[in-house]
Amino acid sequence: MTLMDKIQQMTLSRKASTLESVTTSTGSKCPHCGGTGWIRHWEDGKEYFSECVCRKKQIAESRLRFANIPETFKHMRLKNFSVTAYKDEKSKAVIRAACKYIKQYMDGFENEHRDGMGLYLYSQTKGSGKTRMAASIANELVDMGYQVKFSLSTEIIQEIKRTWDRDNDLSESKLLDQLQETDILVIDDFGTEQVAGWINDKFYQIINNRYVDQRVTIFTSNYPLDQLEYDDRITNRMKEVSYLIAFPEESVRETISAEKNEAMFCRVSGR
Repeated sequence: MTLMDKIQQMTLSRKASTLESVTTSTGSKCPHCGGTGWIRHWEDGKEYFSECVCRKKQIAESRLRFANIPETFKHMRLKNFSVTAYKDEKSKAVIRAACKYIKQYMDGFENEHRDGMGLYLYSQTKGSGKTRMAASIANELVDMGYQVKFSLSTEIIQEIKRTWDRDNDLSESKLLDQLQETDILVIDDFGTEQVAGWINDKFYQIINNRYVDQRVTIFTSNYPLDQLEYDDRITNRMKEVSYLIAFPEESVRETISAEKNEAMFCRVSGR
């Protein structure tokens, strides 16, 4: 056995033993790997470890929990984002263009991710589908294996405020580190908050560090980028690393609600 073979074997053995200490503590035992997450096998007299399907499932579930995507949107994917909910012809044209743009972005996401290019989805109309689309994108990226964090801008502010409580174990610096270092950050409803000086400074810190590190940030907003109340230090960086995509000026919440009620009526009446 060569030195390289020994190093490889030692690395795999450490992975297996480390994972075993984690997975067996949960009390669950996979029938294939015994709860270690790795399946041991031999080939040409050499010992190898291959990843068990249970480990892949655990990692996927862990990514989904970390992403914190609202329960309402956890089933959303690009393939089931409905454009038929829009009734106005102009809205239909706008949403089709937006979907085409986003599909192109997702098809080339490996390159976009490398360059730190994100999205800015905007419409002045509430309920126009921005959050549904952002959640759909977030779910797709989680499925692809990326680390994603989804949060309302107001939730980020509240979390920062909570760190000021002396009894809180999470310091402000640690919270900001998490937001700055997560691979992909989705900030929903950006710009709806009252922009006090300290809020401007905290978001500058988050956005600037992500800009410098070329980390993807996806925003939804009720305002075009040039109408945000944040200062130029923030908006100029966002503009440089975001594709700006307009959404229809039409709310589809009432249409979606009506479709759900109609579907329920059909089930009840047997139609």
